Amino acid sequence: MPDSLGFVIFLIIVALAFDFLNGFHDSANAISTIVSTRVLPPKYAVIWAAFFEFAAVFFVGVHVANTIGTGIVNPAVVNDSIVLAALGGAITWNIITWYFGLPSSSSHALIGGLIGAGVMEGGIKVLVWNGIIKTAVFIVLSPAIGMALGLFMMILVLNLSQSLPMQRTNRLYRRLQLVSSAIYCMGHGSNDAQKTMGVIAMILFSHGMLGPTFFVPMWVVIACYLVISLGIMSGGWRIVKTMGTKITKLQPTGGFCVEMAAAISIIGASIAGIPVSTTHTVTGAIVGVGSTRRLTAVRWGVAGNIVWAWVLTIPAAALISAAIHVATHIIR
Repeated sequence: MPDSLGFVIFLIIVALAFDFLNGFHDSANAISTIVSTRVLPPKYAVIWAAFFEFAAVFFVGVHVANTIGTGIVNPAVVNDSIVLAALGGAITWNIITWYFGLPSSSSHALIGGLIGAGVMEGGIKVLVWNGIIKTAVFIVLSPAIGMALGLFMMILVLNLSQSLPMQRTNRLYRRLQLVSSAIYCMGHGSNDAQKTMGVIAMILFSHGMLGPTFFVPMWVVIACYLVISLGIMSGGWRIVKTMGTKITKLQPTGGFCVEMAAAISIIGASIAGIPVSTTHTVTGAIVGVGSTRRLTAVRWGVAGNIVWAWVLTIPAAALISAAIHVATHIIR
């Protein structure tokens, strides 16, 4: 690959395209609950979500970006081929799952892309197993934590509001959902926008533009939060339908519990520098909330299809990325 400023700019544009698609793909996570409970119509929900997605820039650091930039593939071997193939694999898988309406993980697609391209470039030895294992563990833990917190929050809310008339309860939690969705969107931005930050910082570092120490420049932070917010505003409507109505039917109380459970999980992971799947977490929370009514309230067939998309994401993105890496070397 040519080592030029022009190609660096091209790679940054591709990374920001992934960032936009991440927001577009994950718009469902941010707005499905407030849309399905009719707290806000879709056109206002995406504006609300995008505003608070960007607001996260003022509240969290770049721990997740550092994990992506240095904790998946050894930064010493990263080059343009790896970055381009990784982004290509992640973008392709995102488009495939969006088309079929499956809320898969953009985060894990990117990680799979890095793994596939990294292995093709330098073999298994270039992988940073500590970061990969930590991420893999949270593939299981993040939906489980979301489910447990969703279940706990819903039981707590039901007990606190059992003496209130249903109409009054719904009116109260419709208002509270505006707060919980804002917190969730800040949590989502704090984790997902940082993944593209890590990739762009990786590009700059590999070209010697950051000096001897890896860090994330402030302009990269602002750009990534802005672009993912624009993606959120564009809305992945196919996935909104799956998340908001197909897994289980939500009321305002349930919507509030889903958003708070997911927000707590994601913000905690962001502080710890763990690139979790916000999709996995919010889906787990929806299942946890739905199961408080009865297990049959959850459409387990739909949930099962989503789980299959989760399982396939990293290997599928890795294979696509590996193929792109081979193709770039043949063309070159």
